[in-house]
Amino acid sequence: MALVFPFSAIVGQDEIKLALLIAAVDSSVGGVLAFGDRGTGKSTAVRALAQLLPKMKVVVGCPYACDPAKPAASCEHCRGKSEAELKSRQVPVPVVDLPLGATEDRVVGALDLERALTQGVKAFEPGLLARAHRGFLYIDEANLLEDHLVDLLLDVAASGENVVEREGLSIRHPAKFVLVGTGNPEEGELRPQLLDRFGLSVEVRTPEDLPTRIEVVRRRDAFERDPEAFIAKWKKEDDKLRRKILAARERVSSVKVPDATLESAAKLCMGLGTDGLRGELTLIRAARALAAFEGDASVGDKHLKRVAPSALRHRLRRNPLDEAGSTVRVERALAEHFAA
Repeated sequence: MALVFPFSAIVGQDEIKLALLIAAVDSSVGGVLAFGDRGTGKSTAVRALAQLLPKMKVVVGCPYACDPAKPAASCEHCRGKSEAELKSRQVPVPVVDLPLGATEDRVVGALDLERALTQGVKAFEPGLLARAHRGFLYIDEANLLEDHLVDLLLDVAASGENVVEREGLSIRHPAKFVLVGTGNPEEGELRPQLLDRFGLSVEVRTPEDLPTRIEVVRRRDAFERDPEAFIAKWKKEDDKLRRKILAARERVSSVKVPDATLESAAKLCMGLGTDGLRGELTLIRAARALAAFEGDASVGDKHLKRVAPSALRHRLRRNPLDEAGSTVRVERALAEHFAA
């Protein structure tokens, strides 16, 4: 197995690191989209998160890695069984790559040809969506993904289930995952429908200050020369982060969101003219996950301020009278709202 650069050792990309940690604490935030320059560590951060995540319990033999405490209603393997009847084991949280050139069969699943030919049995061979259940589905260059795959993802992301009706098969199985996408904006924009499915959108830029650039190169060079020693050096920091994620997951449901904070979030979204109410929901969920991660009992303005740019920048309507970028518009709205 290839050795992965430690999450804690990543330098100068605080926004993407924070967004990924928030998604790891509360999957209902809705995933992370990271757009930015080539060679800025977007893929490195995603793969590092996969190594950082605590292991999860799954049902032994279940093709969809169901949670033994709460098996999916659409899982034929686990349906109707009690937790006592289901044997469990711990496995790493899946982070499944969705290649740009993947066929529809590979993504949604298809007839198992080998069993059909050798045994004459119509059996379902699960695809990438099944493997990603309860984990992360990662799309590099998400803006270049083919339209028919985008449509598939939109359907599954909305329902949390994958439905396959083909080749005499009629299968419905759970497919709830956190969508993580990266891309370079110079190579094209993301379809608005898919963009809206990402809870958080972060901008990843090449560091412009000299000390940060030097430290990035120093750490990457040290990792490539002796990856095992480098990983061992950062193990304590990664372990500390892993414990914080676990504690935050336990705490997040009890974190309070005061009415004043809800009002602040609504006023901010109204002032920016965001479409729909998904902006407020994502903003509150992300702020609550951040509060849980930092050990706070309730969500306050400091949490809203930190997550607002990533929760709202991709939800703004185009304003022909305002040439400022979406990040500038969010920061300006924050300054005006919290100065009042």
